[in-house]
Amino acid sequence: MWSGEKSIGLSKLCILLFIIALIIVVVSAPWLTHWFVGFSQNDLGGTESFFMATIYLGSIPAAYLLYNLLTLIRRIETGEVFIAANVERLRRISWSCFLGAGLALVSTFYYIPWLFVFVAAAFMGLIVRVVKNVVAQAVELKNEADYTI
Repeated sequence: MWSGEKSIGLSKLCILLFIIALIIVVVSAPWLTHWFVGFSQNDLGGTESFFMATIYLGSIPAAYLLYNLLTLIRRIETGEVFIAANVERLRRISWSCFLGAGLALVSTFYYIPWLFVFVAAAFMGLIVRVVKNVVAQAVELKNEADYTI
């Protein structure tokens, strides 16, 4: 039977897999970029340094996002759900998404398909922002209930 505990475990596993994938991408970025530019049917000659910059700059908000997500899921695992610290983590996650979206938008100047990454990251940032606002309201309600006699 599926439980909340198993769901949290699966979430932690997925976050760790994304952390590993991010490390692999950052370490192998020169090879990946060279392969992609050579494999592409478009004329991408001379864009390798731009791809490398996007990968390396994009890894910063991605790593920050994953760190905050892992911290958030660990707090939820210990029963700390509706607390102000989780609202702050969600805020940081949303800004990481928006930062990644901005980088992808700038990257469309040399490779138009980055537009898809921009839309996906911006939309995810928006969703997380809405969830952050819901959790913030829940924290306020919980605090009010805790102080009501």
